[in-house]
Amino acid sequence: MFIDYITLMLINMVAGLFLLADYVYRGIDNSNQSRWIPGFGITGAWTRSGLSPDIALTAGLHMSFTWPVMGSFNIAFGETSVLFGILFVAAAIALAQNWDLLTIAIYGFFAGAVAIVVGIRIINLNLTKQPLLSGIGFILTGLGGIFAAPTLYWKTNRTWRLIGVAVLIVAALIWALTGYLAYWNHLEGFQKWVPAPMR
Repeated sequence: MFIDYITLMLINMVAGLFLLADYVYRGIDNSNQSRWIPGFGITGAWTRSGLSPDIALTAGLHMSFTWPVMGSFNIAFGETSVLFGILFVAAAIALAQNWDLLTIAIYGFFAGAVAIVVGIRIINLNLTKQPLLSGIGFILTGLGGIFAAPTLYWKTNRTWRLIGVAVLIVAALIWALTGYLAYWNHLEGFQKWVPAPMR
């Protein structure tokens, strides 16, 4: 059975990147850190009562374990979605508990490095319908993870933070364009698809 929910994963990532850009812009040195818990919690689906399945983590794990779409897209989108989801779950928990974000930023460095490698390889292998755009989206998203720890260290440097915000917003816009166009096309492409038991 062919299931393609990359669109859902992309729009979840768009929301998460915009929330992260907002946090870098006006939240990282804000005295009210709890303001960002609901937004990160929606992306990472964490509540004060505990963890619940989230879009990025759950869909990414399903994609990584079952390979519902063709070829290496399962690696590119599934595995990076797991990394993205767990970072937002951890961020929501850390903000709720008033924990330091440094270890999450260190994890973000390695997750970001994966996204950059995936982006370069997508361009190199000419994957997706728009490989250059997708590759740049992965690379910019990865840069957000790579520079998370320096951003925490230089959180008083407004110029550094604005550069980070710009990178995150451009990445979010790329994924928004990709995701919304995919929704548009999937509605047409899947309109006559029938589940196996109904065939």
